[in-house]
Amino acid sequence: MIASIQKYLNQFFSDELDLPVSPLRFHTIGGGSINNTYQLVVKSESKYFLKVNSASKYPKLFQQEKKGLEFLNNQKILRIPSVIVCDEIDNYQILVLEWVEEGLRTERTWKKFGEQLAALHHVTNPRFGFEEDNYMGALPQQNDRYDTWVEFFVHCRLQPQIEIAKRNNLLHIKELNVFENLYWRLVNIFNDEPPALVHGDLWSGNFMCDHNSDPVLIDPAVYFGHRSMDLAMTTLFGGFDRSFYESYKHHFPMPDNYSEQWEICNLYPLLIHLNLFGPGYLQSIRQTLRKFE
Repeated sequence: MIASIQKYLNQFFSDELDLPVSPLRFHTIGGGSINNTYQLVVKSESKYFLKVNSASKYPKLFQQEKKGLEFLNNQKILRIPSVIVCDEIDNYQILVLEWVEEGLRTERTWKKFGEQLAALHHVTNPRFGFEEDNYMGALPQQNDRYDTWVEFFVHCRLQPQIEIAKRNNLLHIKELNVFENLYWRLVNIFNDEPPALVHGDLWSGNFMCDHNSDPVLIDPAVYFGHRSMDLAMTTLFGGFDRSFYESYKHHFPMPDNYSEQWEICNLYPLLIHLNLFGPGYLQSIRQTLRKFE
């Protein structure tokens, strides 16, 4: 562990939490694609989750994550890990969260999560977007305010990622033309719904359940958008039980063409993966675009 961070955290837990701190213990854990992640043990029984990253490479990454976690937590709908501290030390940024002991994912877990996500999606706002920009994974995410979902989706979700892909020669003229065709058809594909509060990065790696088998969400990329964005992303890499979808539909029925909406919504995370990890994701993008040639 970096000495300056260790010194900072020793002082923090001694002063802010009034804990008599023996040397902190740091156990490296996996699961962080861009962050260094640790289990932080204070004394012998108090555990915390620590993330460390460069402060210059991803400016305010953890500040934005902190704001997203707290915004979701303030809704009092789902369990969200509490933020203990978020700060910058030298050229590093750190985020310390409460440690969540994982439990068994039961049918009750999935049904409860369906109900809770439906309730989250009923939290609304006059306009699409968010109070400030944040991150989706390692890439900045624009959250300018728009009155309609289609405007927001095109200008703040698809076009920024398409521009990055163009600069890196990851998309070609054929795909770019089909995207232009798609834009004109979106208004007939997405039903008119109020902006919904979405987690924004809802793949299986950001879903947990605690020792009581209650759902827990981490690593948000929050904004007010179309609820199909969250639901679509649960299908991108799998990992969500059928009873979750059944429960969600019971509490918040979906339009008849929801599967078409989900396909289009997943163009956004697929473009992000294309820009982060290369052309391996291009075939999935083309597969969706073929329907709009």
